Amino acid sequence: MPALEALLDRFYAAHTQPLGVSVDSAPCHANWGASLGGVSFPLLADFHPKGAVADSYGVYLGDKGLADRATIVVDAGGVVRYAKSVTPAGKRDMAELAAVCEDIDAVYGEPLPAREPGPGVGAGASLFVKSSCGFSRAALLARDNLHLESTLPARNVTDDAGALATLRELAGKEQAPCLIRPNGEPLLESKDIIAALAVAAAPIE
Repeated sequence: MPALEALLDRFYAAHTQPLGVSVDSAPCHANWGASLGGVSFPLLADFHPKGAVADSYGVYLGDKGLADRATIVVDAGGVVRYAKSVTPAGKRDMAELAAVCEDIDAVYGEPLPAREPGPGVGAGASLFVKSSCGFSRAALLARDNLHLESTLPARNVTDDAGALATLRELAGKEQAPCLIRPNGEPLLESKDIIAALAVAAAPIE
């Protein structure tokens, strides 16, 4: 995955949206992505019913309870143009896959929209978190996986009385996690915070 992350610009230039799919849960994906230094493209949890998506592509290994390490490229018209397995123990060649996507893009035959960088979180945004809070950890994992650390500071209200006072002033309560947007609007639910961060980081078509 780090190799794919490093080549995202090539995939995006070829009008390709990389997706990772496994039978692990969304929390597992978030922690795994962070352990790799951040995974900013979507990781999809084929968790319940287990392996249903992989099975629909013929790559679910039911006897092992996991998906094959396979790559499937679907063009903009919904046609599978490439499929290859490297087996669960194998390793993909990301440069080769980028070239495959570039070749498919070059002959697709219809104009596709260019992708622009995401809008970002905006100057002045802040993320308030609490220690030993699963929801705060989920928000931090999303920020780090999306490589927004440099533009979205995190303030821990458990350890910083000043941060707690600021949160109370801006949000009207001491609930964390809380994302304060540049316009002053507070987002107080982790799922809403994560969705907003995903939009901020996602390329625009």
